Amino acid sequence: MITFKSTCMIVPSEPTPNGLLLLSECDQVMQWTHAPLIFIYKPNNNTIKPFSIETMKNSLGRALVHYYPLAGRLHWIQGGRLQLHCNAMGAQLTEVYSESNLDEFGDFTPNGIIQHLFPRVDYSSTSIEEQPLLLVQLTRFPCGGLCVGIAISHIVVDGRATLNFTNAWAKLARGEDLGCDEMPFHDRTMLRSHEVLPVWPRFEHISFTKPPLLIGCSDTKAEQEKETSAVLLKVTKEQIEILQKKANQNMVLARPYSRYEAVAGHIWRCACKARANDDCQPTRVSLATDGRNRFKPPLPQGYFGNVIFTAVTSPCLCADLLSKPLSYAAGKLREAIERVTDEYITSALDYITSQKDVAPLRKNFHIRGYTEAPFLGNPNVNIGSWISLPLYSVDFGWGKPVYVGPGILHSDGKIFVMPGPEEEGSLIIALCLQTQCMDSFKKFFYEDIWSILRSHL
Repeated sequence: MITFKSTCMIVPSEPTPNGLLLLSECDQVMQWTHAPLIFIYKPNNNTIKPFSIETMKNSLGRALVHYYPLAGRLHWIQGGRLQLHCNAMGAQLTEVYSESNLDEFGDFTPNGIIQHLFPRVDYSSTSIEEQPLLLVQLTRFPCGGLCVGIAISHIVVDGRATLNFTNAWAKLARGEDLGCDEMPFHDRTMLRSHEVLPVWPRFEHISFTKPPLLIGCSDTKAEQEKETSAVLLKVTKEQIEILQKKANQNMVLARPYSRYEAVAGHIWRCACKARANDDCQPTRVSLATDGRNRFKPPLPQGYFGNVIFTAVTSPCLCADLLSKPLSYAAGKLREAIERVTDEYITSALDYITSQKDVAPLRKNFHIRGYTEAPFLGNPNVNIGSWISLPLYSVDFGWGKPVYVGPGILHSDGKIFVMPGPEEEGSLIIALCLQTQCMDSFKKFFYEDIWSILRSHL
């Protein structure tokens, strides 16, 4: 299906700082594997610049001058922690030709065929000290389309930092220069605990506790290894408005439930319904929150690293979730999100600092069957929001991408809520569930929206 033309290591085009870059405690509990992301570009006769592999290489080298941590390497140290060595060893870039046209990849659902569009790392045979932190695959299609597939170490950056980098790289590829306000901020000591050991967290951090287990399940490993399926679901602006109106119905709130709270609450309810769990089954949702604006004062928007803190809902019973209105689920989500304040984040950093071994705190969704963290799936869900990320602004000179999304999604209950490619307020739900539950979920997801609409006609 694909033919590899060349692979090379791209190093910063100018000298960069050399030595250790201290990782924050927030970095330390991220996935040590690479998060894959694909940017799809269809043929466009109005492109500013035609594709040039030399332009992509040269602009990446220039981008790495500013984003030099991505050219470094990680090293294990004691307590399951990692160090980042800024040594300019470079990022890997591979040029690939596809025998298939873009249309043959369908809607780019993150399943088996999509995995040909981004670089892969063999973790079993390559030590972490040898693994590039950034790998890029440029795939060209017979129809003239292009895919920029990246795999980037989650220990080093979160989604916001990744998009800051890719937008900077794209701007350089267009032949433009970066402004002073587009430079990354590299001081990660801002996210390190400043307490003298031993530290005492001021909050109960349930995000680091084991999630509810499936009632009557004596073999968690067997549950984790059940076949899963991924799907992309489009939610139109009108459907989102229906859910928002339903979530806010008969509610007196200083701030109405947002579209994310309404949609995420609907997803949670539909997952519980599709799984057909016991009425007394506890369930909870984990939500990734960006802490940049939650600090006092806020962090620089160009902060280059991880500022993701997990918000977790208080466990509730499936029976309550399904028998009560959508506002109940949305309210649970809001309570969890609002719990993540400056004080809470500081306490979370203290909690991580207090752990002799951070490995049990680390969650991993990029390697199936990874057992270092507890199973997070049935009866629970993990919902990440990419709504505010500038996914569709990454223009290398070929116009805006027609699709941006994850390259892998194979952990039960892992969900991303993403903006649609059109400027119409639509959303795309990238979702993974056990295969046996997927058809029911899709049925409930759309039928429940239309039943809400019919009840208001």
